[in-house]
Amino acid sequence: MMGSALDPGLVLDALSVIAWTALPDGRVDFVNRKWSEYTGHDLAASSGSQWQGAVSADDLPELVERRRAIFAAGEPGGIAARLRRFDGAQRWFDIQISPIRDASGEIVRWFFLCIDIEDRKRDEITLAESERHLNETINALPALIWSARPDGTGEFYNQYYLDYLGRTLSQVRDYEWTKAVHPDDLPGLLAAWSEIMASRMPGAAEARMQRYDGQYRWFLFRTSPLRDQDGNVVKWYGINIDIDDRKRAEEELRRSEAFLAEGQALARMGNFTWDADTDEIAWSEQIYHIFDFEPGTPVSLERIAERSHPEDMGFIAQFIEQGRRGESDIECQHRLLMPDQSVKHLHLIAHRATDRPDRNEYRGTTLDISQRRSSEEALDRARAELSHVARVMSLGALTASIAHEVNQPLAGIVTNASTCLRMLAAEPPNIEGAQETARRTIRDGNRAADVIARLRTLFTKRSATIEPVDLAHTARDIIALMQSDLDRARVVMRMEFAEGLPFAGCDRVQVQQVIMNLLRNAADAMSTVNDRPRRVTVKTEAGSNETVRLSVRDSGIGFDPQDAQRLFDAFYTTRRDGMGIGLAISRSIIESQNGRLWAELPADGPGAIFSFSLPVYGA
Repeated sequence: MMGSALDPGLVLDALSVIAWTALPDGRVDFVNRKWSEYTGHDLAASSGSQWQGAVSADDLPELVERRRAIFAAGEPGGIAARLRRFDGAQRWFDIQISPIRDASGEIVRWFFLCIDIEDRKRDEITLAESERHLNETINALPALIWSARPDGTGEFYNQYYLDYLGRTLSQVRDYEWTKAVHPDDLPGLLAAWSEIMASRMPGAAEARMQRYDGQYRWFLFRTSPLRDQDGNVVKWYGINIDIDDRKRAEEELRRSEAFLAEGQALARMGNFTWDADTDEIAWSEQIYHIFDFEPGTPVSLERIAERSHPEDMGFIAQFIEQGRRGESDIECQHRLLMPDQSVKHLHLIAHRATDRPDRNEYRGTTLDISQRRSSEEALDRARAELSHVARVMSLGALTASIAHEVNQPLAGIVTNASTCLRMLAAEPPNIEGAQETARRTIRDGNRAADVIARLRTLFTKRSATIEPVDLAHTARDIIALMQSDLDRARVVMRMEFAEGLPFAGCDRVQVQQVIMNLLRNAADAMSTVNDRPRRVTVKTEAGSNETVRLSVRDSGIGFDPQDAQRLFDAFYTTRRDGMGIGLAISRSIIESQNGRLWAELPADGPGAIFSFSLPVYGA
């Protein structure tokens, strides 16, 4: 059964989109129902060229020109244009134009199909507007922003970037941007850029870039990839951040740290912090070298104690106790016993931090004073040798002087005695001559006694010069003079000087000798003490009966109470290397100035107290 031919008009009316046809010369000969509904024009109102009235006036010239070109080419084509709706509203349509040919290939009609793209067009316009705003924002940002293609060639640079370099877009595209990088930094930057692209992950690198005025500044190059839905890198976005000030500050800090480290190494010292509440300790690198610990390893009080000399643990314990009590300033001298059995001498000084009043945090310095101690000990040995030589030379000179002076009278005595014996043995005895010879013997004996007396006067004390003396000031001078010896003996000095005391009437020089002798005796008395601090207290106070008193108290081994008076006897000593004359001379000096010197044992601890009192000047 043969079917009837389908009417093309019915087909076009059934379409849900606008469609119409035109003759080969372009005259419209059919419009579908959708066209009439949308435009409000039927075929009569749209035939010929009247259809143009439904096209936006802004888009009509381009549409007419495009239609003419398609007709001339005889090939399908399209164009976007706005069509005016019956109510005056305009919407975007994608107008596709296709030729309809007969069996011989001749064009018999043109077919127009219009698809509504208003929503898509609005999205495109919105996107374009957003991109415009984004570009304006990016160009206004005070940062060097750029983008690159997947192969790394430069594509976009914001205006700030171009203004900073003083170049145009064509002068920095592709790899032209590398001409602004410092020649010394370019190889490293390109290598880093290649590694980042190969990894397809975000990355960063540092290099110097030349500004428009020729100055180079450090920048941090940061970049991140943009990927498609399959994960492929379609673009690289980056920003260059000016870090020149930071780099300069880092370099200055590095130089400062290097200078500090070198200074600490030369001075054999290092810094530390210690939280006395938690025992957290932080050291500078130099202290690790002093203790011979691996730099950066954790430090604890236990590790410090293991490296410390066993005899000095009492000093370390006292230092820790003072820190736990929160004393503002603490210090300690102790020794280290190194793995090779060598000994190092250290001096610790710490101050409680004031910026954290709620915690006992200390910041301090550790000094390696081993070299100084060795030099001081060598100097002491040299002084001792020199003193010994001086004593030997003085003794030799004294012996020679006595021999020279006494030799003649002794020879005269011997001669006279022999003569006297001969005269008495004669027959008859020469009594008168013997008497005269005896008188000459007496004369020579007196002469020898005079020689001895004259030599003795060379060693007799000079007459004391009584003057007003501030005992506290005098003691300070002597302590300052002996400070090096006291430090070497690890003696901690404490001074308790009463205020408003009157002057003592005495010989300043001789009293200084007494104070010096008492301080040396105190240091010697503590030389074997290692279980407690070696503390010496010098105290002044008012005495009884218009006197002023000074006392020297040590924490040494003390003395037997029964020996309290014998201590001042000449040649009595409790030291193996002592001569036993220091205290005897000191007592004679004090007593010659109407004063008194005595010794006693303290009632509240170990050690001994040596005190002397002198009359108030003018009393």
